[in-house]
Amino acid sequence: MAFILNIETATKNCSVCLAKDGIRVAVAEYAGEGYTHAEKLHVFIEDVLQKGNITFKDLSSIAVSMGPGSYTGLRIGVSAAKGLCYALGIPLIAIDTLELLARRVKVDDGVIIPMIDARRMEAYTAVFDKQYVKLRDTKAEVVDADTYNRTEGTTIHLAGDGAPKFREVLSGDRFVYHEEVVYPSAAEMAPLSYDKHKKSDTVDVAYFEPFYLKDFIAGK
Repeated sequence: MAFILNIETATKNCSVCLAKDGIRVAVAEYAGEGYTHAEKLHVFIEDVLQKGNITFKDLSSIAVSMGPGSYTGLRIGVSAAKGLCYALGIPLIAIDTLELLARRVKVDDGVIIPMIDARRMEAYTAVFDKQYVKLRDTKAEVVDADTYNRTEGTTIHLAGDGAPKFREVLSGDRFVYHEEVVYPSAAEMAPLSYDKHKKSDTVDVAYFEPFYLKDFIAGK
């Protein structure tokens, strides 16, 4: 039996999920206008543990969304996960943020392109098939009308907070916008983290760093 605490803070959604053997036990999340992760993350962690009727000592491992995404959000989530793993002496698991976002889209055909806003006309993207196999590696790319010409004839499913700003340049019947899917959620991490836990597919607690993809740019 494995209890895994899943943490997702790569976007404006501060999300925590407790899972038992890959099955969700409790989820706590909030996506506001700003980033409230520093205030809410540890409250959510305590909440899901209480709902699961367990303590920190019952955890088998902790999984964290590794990015790409918000620099600050990723730092908060990864720092919390690493601190807990170190204190409890349990392994750390890293999960691809864009895969989590893609898994919120259920389709029968075409490809899924999750998009996390990266400012201006740029987005963090990857390409997945309908079974969530990654077909193209993660990029921070400037999207225009010609970006996905190589997939011509294929239905392209777009999701994430970065997708709406490309409606004018990515138009036509082959582009399907899943507006209900805005942010990744820790709830999607449950089966993925359990699978990695069983395989001992973990990362070094001391040296692991989030996948920022772009350098940090401070705002005014």
